[in-house]
Amino acid sequence: MAKDKNHPHELKKLEDLKASHKNMEGTIMTTNQGLKVNDTNNSLKSGERGSTLLEDFLLREKITNFDHERIPERIVHARGSGAHGYFELYESIEQFSKAGIFTDVKRKTPVFVRFSTVAGAKGSTDLARDVRGFAVKFYTEEGTWDLVGNNMPIFFIQDAMKFPDLIHAVKPEPNKEIPQAASAHDTFYDFVSRTTETLHNQIWVMSDRAIPRSYRMMEGFGIHTFRLINEKGESHFVKFHWKPKLGVHSVTWDEAVKISGADSDFHRRDLWDAIESGEYPEWELGVQIVPQEDEFKFEFDLLDPTKLIPEEMVPVQIIGKMTLNRNPENFFAETEQVAFLPGHIVPGIDFTNDPLLQGRLFSYRDTQLSRLGGPNFHQIPINRPVVETHNNQRDGKMQMDIPKGQTAYFPNSLSGGCPHLSKMSEGAFHSYEERIDAKKIRTRSESFNDHFSQPALFYRSLSSWEQQHVVDAYTFELGKCNHQHIQERMLWVVSQIDTDLAKQIAKGLGLEIPKSIKQPINQAIGADADVQNQQPPKKKNYLNTAPSLSQANTKFESIATRQIAVLVADGFSMKNFKKTKDVLENKGAVIKLIAPHGGHVLCNENMKHKVDAAIMTTESVLFDAVYVPGGKKSIEVLKKESKFVKFINEAYKHCKAIAANAEGEELIKITYVLQSKEDAAILINKTPKDFVNAISRHRNWDRMEMVKNISV
Repeated sequence: MAKDKNHPHELKKLEDLKASHKNMEGTIMTTNQGLKVNDTNNSLKSGERGSTLLEDFLLREKITNFDHERIPERIVHARGSGAHGYFELYESIEQFSKAGIFTDVKRKTPVFVRFSTVAGAKGSTDLARDVRGFAVKFYTEEGTWDLVGNNMPIFFIQDAMKFPDLIHAVKPEPNKEIPQAASAHDTFYDFVSRTTETLHNQIWVMSDRAIPRSYRMMEGFGIHTFRLINEKGESHFVKFHWKPKLGVHSVTWDEAVKISGADSDFHRRDLWDAIESGEYPEWELGVQIVPQEDEFKFEFDLLDPTKLIPEEMVPVQIIGKMTLNRNPENFFAETEQVAFLPGHIVPGIDFTNDPLLQGRLFSYRDTQLSRLGGPNFHQIPINRPVVETHNNQRDGKMQMDIPKGQTAYFPNSLSGGCPHLSKMSEGAFHSYEERIDAKKIRTRSESFNDHFSQPALFYRSLSSWEQQHVVDAYTFELGKCNHQHIQERMLWVVSQIDTDLAKQIAKGLGLEIPKSIKQPINQAIGADADVQNQQPPKKKNYLNTAPSLSQANTKFESIATRQIAVLVADGFSMKNFKKTKDVLENKGAVIKLIAPHGGHVLCNENMKHKVDAAIMTTESVLFDAVYVPGGKKSIEVLKKESKFVKFINEAYKHCKAIAANAEGEELIKITYVLQSKEDAAILINKTPKDFVNAISRHRNWDRMEMVKNISV
């Protein structure tokens, strides 16, 4: 993929960051005060073997900085990975929004994106079964806009007041601080089974969406219903969607467990390597627009963050594209210090009364104050807007500007009234004038009570193989719970979503679905609340299926960046290898030679080829497909090494494409692959084009039932 030429708008943030770059090449070492350093290896002592002296200011500076070089990790989304890029608008939607980012098709708006897991600590694995954060910072000409979302379109809870309870339940249990980055434990399911608003997001977490193949192959969602405001002051509701150009793909749970052991940085590495190689990740931005007057036309509440709008009811309109084309210069300075706030919006975008969103508007700023040390975190280079800022907010920790002048208040005459105010016609922000006439009340709208219909719709919409993965996930997760009453309550709750789903899980647990549970069903209610008014009704079927919810209906067009393991030893067929390699690489795939040893291998034409990984240092789960070229000498060596056989068996079990030419078939014959005579993704002496087509399908799930009992 060709490198993108920078655009003036895109360059604004790049140039801004360059002012903060420090290049250490060709420099001499100094202290933070500019003092040249003679020795950074030894502390100042009273004699060669004497005690260290208190006066050693060089030691104190070095150690003090080291002791304080970490900041508190994020309470959630601690483990993340980021990249720079830009956003381009395909077509103006000025009829809905006056925001420049949605009206000016000539712009290339700089962005910084951070992907993350939610529950785990900074040192946890990338492959945890979890929601993934998908946060985008747009450095627009009108100020910074942060679209802080996830890879799932809904959230666990409806009101921000419940967020601490949710996170305390899913985090490691406080008495023993286990399990790390995992929801499969008692406290989480105790909470879920009694807080039934969580069920929709929870079933998404049980699906393949919770274990993506890559950050580049997952969707992103703004979660909440926002407002768009046009020049006339008219409001439309909007949901934001990010659609990956590579399609939406996942790994299996068995793979995720093994990848965590083989490469716990799998997603981080994948994102970094793709950008470094010029295979820039791309997502298209889509919007679901609902007119203000249609707010109540649906059988669910638009302000309920545990509900999505099915695309089959309101189509997603694609309006632009985001490309990530540059890795950070420094992980801490950029990815770790970036601060996202849902409250960062620009004219043309506004909030709704979604009670989760309203709480996030407070919470995110509060947590940045704690994490980044004070109110001036917006001055950190990665957080600086590309437009100049002027206000009367002074001082505070880490103030890096030197504000000039006598005044820091408004109005004033001593500074000529500056900084002065702007009219809305000059681009000033103005909140949507929503009419409010209500009593103060601490409760939940009854329109939020439907907790079963959308989880049921999601499950009905999945393909058979996706449904089986959901069954397996629930069975595993609940099997990790030590309290039978929690397992049984969850079985009853899941039965309200889908009876067959609950029956399959119960069979796996060796339990019966209880005929009833302790009432009320939903226990996340106030002490004086009307209990019945806060209970979920029986599920509704306002849409039989929503095909857009199934990964079986994603894009299967490209094999770009797919990792192809080529199993070789000395004497492999250069003719076979080159023919397949040329076609795969032309389609953007990445070829990796896996050999019995590191260094180099010789093909049958006596040419040296660099080995990418010795077989004992890698695993099949790190690759998307396997190819075995011919060459009698090579195959005889591979047949004697048991891990090559395991490598192929594992790829076969995980329903991946496997190809072989000539003598390579002899290696295939001693694996489980021999069982599949009519498998569309087993290609013996077929064309490279056939292999490409099989890889593009991601997996051959028709194989799943046949391979489920294979032990690897």
